Amino acid sequence: MSDTQDNSIGVLLEQVISQNDRILEAVDSIRETVADMPKRDEFNDLKADVKTIKVAVTDTSRDVADLDRRLTHVEAI
Repeated sequence: MSDTQDNSIGVLLEQVISQNDRILEAVDSIRETVADMPKRDEFNDLKADVKTIKVAVTDTSRDVADLDRRLTHVEAI
């Protein structure tokens, strides 16, 4: 091989290595991002908590509506 061919191969090799380095950095970044994301069981726990809160809010709304009716009745007396 001539020096020109060796030089061209060296340049191509450097480009490929550089591209591979960028790909590995991107994969590491994605891995870190995914590791920071909530897991499925955390969403399931949150869903259960929201369901509990909905029940409590519904019960409280009924109690407030009942108290409002009773107060309206007392005020009418």
